[in-house]
Amino acid sequence: MINPQWLRSFVVLAERGSFTRTADQLGLTQAAVSQHIHHLEAQLGPLLIRRPRQVELTPAGQALLGYCDDMEQAEKRLNLRLSGADDRQGEISLITPGSIGLSLYPLLLDLQASYPGLSVRHRFAPDQDVLEGVRNNHFELGLVTLKPDDPRLVACHFADEPLDLVVPATATVNSWEDLESLGFIDHPDGHAMASRLLSRVFPGNRGIRSIACKGFVNQVGLILEPVARGFGFTVIPRYAREAYAPGEVIRVVEMGPRVVDALWLIYRAEWPLSARARFVASELASRLTGETLALV
Repeated sequence: MINPQWLRSFVVLAERGSFTRTADQLGLTQAAVSQHIHHLEAQLGPLLIRRPRQVELTPAGQALLGYCDDMEQAEKRLNLRLSGADDRQGEISLITPGSIGLSLYPLLLDLQASYPGLSVRHRFAPDQDVLEGVRNNHFELGLVTLKPDDPRLVACHFADEPLDLVVPATATVNSWEDLESLGFIDHPDGHAMASRLLSRVFPGNRGIRSIACKGFVNQVGLILEPVARGFGFTVIPRYAREAYAPGEVIRVVEMGPRVVDALWLIYRAEWPLSARARFVASELASRLTGETLALV
C-alpha cells in the first residue's frame, strides 16, 4: 500500500507545480516534500520532469494522479454510504410476503424510474424468512404479518390488509352450502385464512376442511387463476387480489365483519436506518395507503 502522505504531497505538487508552494500549503519543508516524491519514484519510476519554475508529469505521473483521483472519489462514496445521507442513491433491499410484495414491487420500480440512482433488490418470502433476512442483515427492510418480539428489530405499523373471500364472477354465494358446491382452492395459508374469515361470515359452519378441495397452488400470483376459471373459491389477502389483472372474472363476496391483518415494517434496531430506506419506506406507505409512515 502506498503511503497516503506521499500521495497527498504528490497531488498538491501536481496542482501547484512547485515544491515551494506545495511545502507551504502542506505545512512541510521542501526537503520533506522532495523525500515523499523520491519514495514514490523509487517505487513507481519517474513521475516528474523538474523544470526551473514548474514541474511536468510523466505518463506514469499522470497515471498516478488518476489513481489518486479514483481513491478520493471512492472515499467519498464510502463516507456517503456509511452516513446514509443520500436518500436518492444506492440499493434498496426489501423482503416481503408474496401478497403485499405483488403490490409493492411495481411501486418500487416507479420509484426507481423517478430516481435512477436507486437500485431495487426485492425478495418474496414467508414471515420466518423475512425475520431471518433482516436479522442477518441480508435485507435492510422487511414486512411481516405478525409483530416480532425481538430486541434486535424495530417494528412499525405499515398497513392493514383485509382478507377477501373471492369467488368466480358468475357464482352466487349466500350460504355455506353455496361454498360447498363451489369447492375450495387452497394455498399455503389457505386453510388458516379461510377458517378465520369464514367463522365470521358463517358462524357455526362445519369448517373449511368439510369443503372439497378443488386445487392447490403455492404461487401467490396464480392463486386466483383457478377461481377465475370457475373451479372454486378461495380466501386471500386483499393486496394479492388487487394485483390480479383480469378482475372482471372474479368477485369479492362482502358478508359479515371483515378480518384485517396488520403488516409490520421491520429493520435492525442496533444501527440507524439509512436515509434512502426511510425515504423509500415512507413513499411506499404513502402510495399504497395514502397515510404517513411513523418510523422510529
